[in-house]
Amino acid sequence: MRVGDAWPHLLHAVDMAAIASAAWRGLGDKDAADGAAVEAMRRSFDHAPFDGRVAIGEGERDDAPMLYIGEEIGAEVGVPGALALDIAVDPLECTTNCAENLPNSIAVLAAAPRGALLHAPDCYMDKLAVGPALAPHVDLDGGVAWNIEQAANVLDVEAGAVRVAALDRARHADLIREVKVAGASLELFSDGDVSAGIWAARDDGPYDMLMGIGAAPEGVITATAIRGLGGRFQGRLVLSNETEAARAEAMVGDDIERVWEAEDLCRSEDAVFVAAGVCDGYLPGVVSHHGRTVTSSEVIDVTSGTRRSVVTERRG
Repeated sequence: MRVGDAWPHLLHAVDMAAIASAAWRGLGDKDAADGAAVEAMRRSFDHAPFDGRVAIGEGERDDAPMLYIGEEIGAEVGVPGALALDIAVDPLECTTNCAENLPNSIAVLAAAPRGALLHAPDCYMDKLAVGPALAPHVDLDGGVAWNIEQAANVLDVEAGAVRVAALDRARHADLIREVKVAGASLELFSDGDVSAGIWAARDDGPYDMLMGIGAAPEGVITATAIRGLGGRFQGRLVLSNETEAARAEAMVGDDIERVWEAEDLCRSEDAVFVAAGVCDGYLPGVVSHHGRTVTSSEVIDVTSGTRRSVVTERRG
């Protein structure tokens, strides 16, 4: 059995997290929403037929009661011959968006064979994400203006038709200025660069590229999806102090200034990305009506390069 074959069990985990957190949409309590998602996802893993380990999760053991880095999950932990996999989880991506019922809050994970997912430190990462058409022609080291020029040439459009997405953050003042000087179209979003990265990598998405600094752990999850979509993801760690640098070095080695490709962050083709919508956006949000609950989810299989959309209706 390969990791990709476990997708129904992983799908159930993100669906349960989405349903649990959706009960807190618009109520202004992001911690309660996140806690509900974590508990529901963790509980679902108890019945999953694999020997799992959390590679990226809610924090270290002392900081998180469940889904912490290194936690063993699954119904076959320690069973000889069981499918051994690592999972990067974000039970509720965009907690604030869920609390305020804003777009793009999702429950999401990536899974790969044991040891194949980078244990990314909890710091920032400068990211670049594009789809298959632009993948051979852009590079994080090329800079903003050069990448926009490359995109315009490849897409055979004026720079103003190149659509760039970035988080709306003060740290992106220079990036925003450079995009505007280059003449590209800029879309700033409040949160959720996993969704934005996937949109940038899809031919039918609203963006041509994602640029800017976001969380490093989510970069691993995004990279897994983009491997399956045939796009390109690059990231470089952004370290704000010596403590972060020391922790990063302990987790990924002394080459902490390198540019990581998607294949460095997810080091196996036997990998899968799974997400479920909480609030409408990249995926439709959870809908509850007349005793039925409907989830809308997506599964991206890296091995086959397939993207599967799943709508599930449940009683209750």
